[in-house]
Amino acid sequence: MKPSLLTRVTGALATAAAFALYTLPAMAQDAAPAAAPAPTLDTGDTAWMLLSSILVLLMAIPGLALFYGGMVRKKNVLNVCMMVFATFCTLSLVWILVGYSLAFTDGGELQPYIGGLSKALLAGVTKDSLQGTIPESLFVFFQMTFFAITPALIIGSVVDRMKFSSLLVFMVLWSLIVYVPVCHWVWGGGFLSKDGVLDFAGGTVVHINAGVAGLVAAIMLGRRKGYGQENLAPHNLVLTMIGTALLWAGWYGFNAGSAVAANSSAAMVALSTQVATASAAIAWMVVEWIVHRKPTILGICSGAIAGLVAITPACGFVTPLGAVIIGLSAGVICYIASTGVKRALGYDDSLDVFGVHGVGGIVGAILTGVFAAEAIGGTAGLLEGNPGQVWTQVYGVLATIAWCAVATFVILLVIKLVMGLRVSESIEVEGLDAGLHGETVQ
Repeated sequence: MKPSLLTRVTGALATAAAFALYTLPAMAQDAAPAAAPAPTLDTGDTAWMLLSSILVLLMAIPGLALFYGGMVRKKNVLNVCMMVFATFCTLSLVWILVGYSLAFTDGGELQPYIGGLSKALLAGVTKDSLQGTIPESLFVFFQMTFFAITPALIIGSVVDRMKFSSLLVFMVLWSLIVYVPVCHWVWGGGFLSKDGVLDFAGGTVVHINAGVAGLVAAIMLGRRKGYGQENLAPHNLVLTMIGTALLWAGWYGFNAGSAVAANSSAAMVALSTQVATASAAIAWMVVEWIVHRKPTILGICSGAIAGLVAITPACGFVTPLGAVIIGLSAGVICYIASTGVKRALGYDDSLDVFGVHGVGGIVGAILTGVFAAEAIGGTAGLLEGNPGQVWTQVYGVLATIAWCAVATFVILLVIKLVMGLRVSESIEVEGLDAGLHGETVQ
């Protein structure tokens, strides 16, 4: 028996309705915007960041230890190396306890100023957790090297006279109270990053911070015994040159590694770092040659470090030509700060931490606002019609100086009242190697 017309129409409608109900979800999914793909591990990025982390490690031990160790008198060289080594070891542990969490997690209502404790003791950091395209554990390691080397830079301001025990306590307190907040402000989503301050690899976080702290520490400790009367010349500038070379090579991990990827940005950063460093070294050498009629190995090494410092905040934002100008500027200005300005003001910043790192960091941070190129880092500077970026950079510099100076003073004052800052006069005369560690260099 054939179905009636009504039956056939009803069946067709039912079939159409069923088909529509079946296909609507798929159509809705097609119409919705595609979700961003979940981040996946990139082996090339991971390999590069492992190498970068090790390069920064080599900057501290042996690089910084040799650089500083060669510039002190022979009776204090082991103490300086010990200070750098012990600082790096101690702060590596402080970083995984609370430092990483406070710097790089969400601080809730305090987020503009400090992170939280959700990843204290590396809670939630597993073998498979990622930070972008690299393991989070590797990101922790990379940032750990920054955290550990920054306070170690301050040692150059207090060599020959600071108690070893007091130094270690200062390093722990300073790293948590000064470094961690500024790191969070700039790289952890804090207020300076929100306000547009540019700092690719640590002009404010590392160098202005360490330089200002070194100046405060040098003033509070007072001059070395015999300053201005005795010969305080370096005992072995070959060590200083070797240390400079290790710092220069390691700095590519510091700067290019801050791209956190093996990409074209890292390559451009490496090129800018190279030409800025060379320019600053030559500038310092030439100025010294003109003033004193003789170029020195200490001068060219100091100029190279000044160039590395100055290009650090700018390296991911400027062209190589801009990097050359930044390097030349840093070589000249840091020379003046480390010689004429220091003598005029009378403070004993033993190894010119403020003159090189503090002043170099300020020069680099401000000139980032001048030479930033939109095609390189996505932000235009003064030369591309954005003068406001210069004032933003100045604002970041002033905020860092203010917090660092006040906090460093308070930390040192408390330590001075509780346990003292300076070794006894007899140990200072004998030498800290023998007096504090029972060892000497023959």
